[in-house]
Amino acid sequence: VSRAYTTACVLTTAAVLELITPFQLYFNPELIFKHFQIWRLITNFLFLGPVGFNFLFNMIFLYRYCRMLEEGSFRGRTADFVFMFLFGGFLMTLFGLFVSLVFLGQAFTIMLVYVWSRRNPYVRMNFFGLLNFQAPFLPWVLMGFSLLLGNSIIVDLLGIAVGHIYFFLEDVFPNQPGGIRILKTPSILKAIFDTPDEDPNYNPLPEEQPGGFAWGEGQRLGG
Repeated sequence: VSRAYTTACVLTTAAVLELITPFQLYFNPELIFKHFQIWRLITNFLFLGPVGFNFLFNMIFLYRYCRMLEEGSFRGRTADFVFMFLFGGFLMTLFGLFVSLVFLGQAFTIMLVYVWSRRNPYVRMNFFGLLNFQAPFLPWVLMGFSLLLGNSIIVDLLGIAVGHIYFFLEDVFPNQPGGIRILKTPSILKAIFDTPDEDPNYNPLPEEQPGGFAWGEGQRLGG
C-alpha cells in the first residue's frame, strides 16, 4: 500500500510536468458535485506540489511513516490499513468543504505521522540535529517547521485533527470502561486485502529506529 500510494504521488507530479496542470487535479466541490469530475476526490491527495524542497520533504516523510505503520502496527492487517486511508480521506474531504483547501496530500502525510507517533510514544527523535524530543511531538515540530518555511499551518492542523480522531476511535475509546470499537473494517476490504497465511521468516521493520534521515536519528528511551 505504501509503495502504491507514493508511486501514485510521484507519477501524478510527473504528469503535471508533462501532460496536465494542477487545475485539473485540485479539490473543487462545485466541479465534483455539479460537473461530476469525481477524479478530483482522489487526485487532490496525490499532488504534493511542484518538484522542489517541499515536495522531497513531504515524499520522504510520507513514504517512511506510511511504511513504518504498514509494516509495524498494521502488519498482517492490510485491510485495516486501507480502511484508515479511506476514513482519513473521507474526513479530510468533509473538512475540506469548510476550510477551502485545494490539495490535501500534505495533510494526509501529517495524519500518518500523527498516528505513528502516538503509537510509539517512547521513541526519541532528533530533528536536523537541533531538536531532541519524543515521538508524539513530531507532528507539532513539523507544523512549526512548515510555519518557518512560510506555509499555511491549516493543512498541518487538519492532518493532526484527523489523525487524532482516528487514534482516539481506534486506540483510546475501545479501551475505556464501557468503550466499544466504532471503526470496523468492512468485510469486503478484508476479503480483498487480508491473506490468512503469515510468513514465519519475516523480519519486521525496526520501529525502534525511526530516525533514518541524514539529519537525525531516533532511539527508544533506555536503549
